[in-house]
Formats: sequence, structure tokens, C-alpha cells
Amino acid sequence: MLRVPSGTPVFLILPALIFGSAVVGPAQDVPTEPPVKEQSAIAQKFASEKLASWQRRLGLQDWNISVMCAKAAELRPQTVGNIHWDRSAKTALIRVLDPADYHMAWQPMLRDIEFTVVHELIHLELAPLLSDLQRSEANRREEEYTVNHLSDALLQLAASPAAPPKPPVTASSAK
Repeated sequence: MLRVPSGTPVFLILPALIFGSAVVGPAQDVPTEPPVKEQSAIAQKFASEKLASWQRRLGLQDWNISVMCAKAAELRPQTVGNIHWDRSAKTALIRVLDPADYHMAWQPMLRDIEFTVVHELIHLELAPLLSDLQRSEANRREEEYTVNHLSDALLQLAASPAAPPKPPVTASSAK
């Protein structure tokens, strides 16, 4: 709902009513619809910046994590990303779908890339808890459901004009 202070002239709010108000989001610092030949490089840079931000927010600075764009054929069918990690070496690689294989507009695609980065980092966070479980298709579906909801909640919190983020709680600070 558009809230307007009383006494605001109609000519100031009319454009917002006609064209809609601008949505401030995490992908707005990237140009709208760059040339196709530049999209992969811009998306790669965007994904790397989001990885650094979310890695810090989630307290994963002791991990060496990288992100790269991947063609759809390099990912499992019906997915837009994945993560492979080595817990002992504390290294991980996140792959996100290359813009050439997305079938959506530029800004929603960037939001989806950020969602994928957060989603895969949550898998990494949960790995120690889930590593001893007997894996089945049912519990994989439950894990995906949970990770999707956590990712969505974190992104909504990050986009809200709330108090500044607090440092993550670590095992040593929780004692």
C-alpha cells in the first residue's frame, strides 16, 4: 500500500500510482538488461559479490568458497545451482545457472542468483548436521523445502529496513 503524507500534491504521487513505485532490492546495483555478450561476466561478478556478503553474514569466513556460472547441462535437471565442498579442507564451489540458460528477465534472474547463493551456503551450514543421516529421496525433499524457506526468510530480512545486522553466533561465542 502506498502511504502518502497528508497534504502531498497529487502531481507528486501520480507517477508512482501510474508506473508503480521503485522496488529497492539487492539486485538494483546492477544495470538493467546488459548486452547478451556481457551478461555472464556481470552475473559472475554479481554472484561473487553476493557470495562475499552472505559468507560474512553467515560466519563462513574460515571457508574458501568460490562461485561460478554453469550451463544448464552441467547442473542436475530442473535445478539452477549446486554446491560441492570438502569439509576437511574447508573449500567449496557453488555453481549458479548461467544467464544464457535462464528464461526470465534480468533483475528477477539476479535475485534468483542471489537466492541460489544463499540456498547453497545454507546447505553448507547444515552439512555437519546431515552428514550422518541415511539419505533418502524423502529427506532430501524435506531438506530442500527447509533450505528454501530459510533462504527466503534471510533474504527478506536482509531487504527489510531493520536494525543493522549483528555478527553471527559462533560455537565459541554461544558458550
